[in-house]
Amino acid sequence: MIPLRLGVNIDHVATIRNARGGARPDPVRAARLALEAGADGITAHLREDRRHIGDADIEHLSALCRQLGKPLNFEMAVTDEMRDIALRHRPHAACLVPEKREERTTEGGLDVARGHNAVAPVVQALRDAGVRVSLFIEPSIVQISVAQAIGAEVVELHTGAYCEAAQQGRKDDAQRLLEALQIGTLEAHARGLEVHAGHGLDYETVGPVAAIPQIAELNIGHFLIGEAIFVGLEAAMGRMRALMQAARGGQA
Repeated sequence: MIPLRLGVNIDHVATIRNARGGARPDPVRAARLALEAGADGITAHLREDRRHIGDADIEHLSALCRQLGKPLNFEMAVTDEMRDIALRHRPHAACLVPEKREERTTEGGLDVARGHNAVAPVVQALRDAGVRVSLFIEPSIVQISVAQAIGAEVVELHTGAYCEAAQQGRKDDAQRLLEALQIGTLEAHARGLEVHAGHGLDYETVGPVAAIPQIAELNIGHFLIGEAIFVGLEAAMGRMRALMQAARGGQA
């Protein structure tokens, strides 16, 4: 069974900071705490509108992750600006995601089948710079096959629809969407892609996704940061890690 890693997204520490202005709470401090508590890596999304993570945060996060020898996963839209920022900082990994100004959060996977002419050159530029490229996509056979064709090394499957159905008690929909994640994971793994998953995962929904044996990494942010307000980041991560391990029969 593939070992299962936990990546922690610290975007929403910056959301709280930006609601008041100033320097606190510091997302870089949160990243350090998460790594010291056992996170396998840090994820941060620098959006076009800078609604949470800012340019200085990326600079400091890059330095921290290099110092601690841990990977930084830089989430980015497929734009010239974000490509240039990624090439300047050269994070361990870059995950290409869709982005719309009017959305509250990422609402679905990147349509690489329709947008492959724009996505492929960014993938190539990042790979040429030694950055590991991931594409955040729906668990669709078409999207997975195009992701492979344009040179992505990793796909991160969007779990948001499954989590929403499960959290709303729509059991039949949740089961159907979970099966789609299972099928998509098998397809991507068979094509030689590393498979990650994320979006909307919480204590109730993480188990069935973590149980898919070919998934190598879960990226979880909003829920962990929210839970940390009540119990602390280390405790929130500890419970999440325990649920992931239980789903893998204690092997995660």
